[in-house]
Amino acid sequence: MEARDVILRPVVTESSMADIDDKRYTFDVDTRATKTQIKSAIEEIFDVKVIKLNVMNVKGHLKRQGRYSGYTKKRRKAIVTLSSDSKEIKLFNEE
Repeated sequence: MEARDVILRPVVTESSMADIDDKRYTFDVDTRATKTQIKSAIEEIFDVKVIKLNVMNVKGHLKRQGRYSGYTKKRRKAIVTLSSDSKEIKLFNEE
């Protein structure tokens, strides 16, 4: 798997944006990716040093529309902590 295939998108929530001050970033990653693949992909794409990586599997939630019900798709979430001397990851274009 290539680095761009492992990292799908950043998770932009209120709690994940509060963690950016501590150099902790949250990403949705491919469900088949391992911790070592995720770590190397983050270091390759953003040119930073990862010191800690937590990965969790998130089950799909039950959604209903009238009498029809189904589940959203499952996903894998990675919380990445960067070293204090590495640069910050730019999630948005700040000009």
